[in-house]
Amino acid sequence: MRKRLAQFRKLGRTPDHKWAMLRNMVTSLIKHERIVTTLPKAKELRHLADKVVGYAKKGDVHAKQLALRVVREKPMVTKLFEVMGPRYEDRDGGYTRVMKLSRPRRGDNAPMAVIEYVDRPGEIRAARVPEKRKQKYFNNLGEVLEHAGIKSIESQQS
Repeated sequence: MRKRLAQFRKLGRTPDHKWAMLRNMVTSLIKHERIVTTLPKAKELRHLADKVVGYAKKGDVHAKQLALRVVREKPMVTKLFEVMGPRYEDRDGGYTRVMKLSRPRRGDNAPMAVIEYVDRPGEIRAARVPEKRKQKYFNNLGEVLEHAGIKSIESQQS
């Protein structure tokens, strides 16, 4: 029987080493918004990265103090609260995406994965726009397309 054995992955490290590694990885993920790591590390990192974004969505002083306990660099905490908090204000969860890479790591054959924040700028996948924000985004769609040099759909059909 398994009673109170590892609730989370140990990742072959002591608890202090694991926590330090995850803090460094969360800081790098906030900085670059996409990192490549092993699959078990990415799955473990997902919980901590989503929790930190939850702190940013709250936006109060206590949430900022809690985020400072995890994130290593103060400029990344600023980015978290000023950029990422407002970005995910309409999303209820699932701020990160883990995608398994097809090739394992060359040296030790470890399964690799990409972990990234969803709805980030420059993302190839199209994001689902929440109903609350559709009016804000698509009210002036014609002007945006014209400014981008793309003809509107009505003028292409005629």
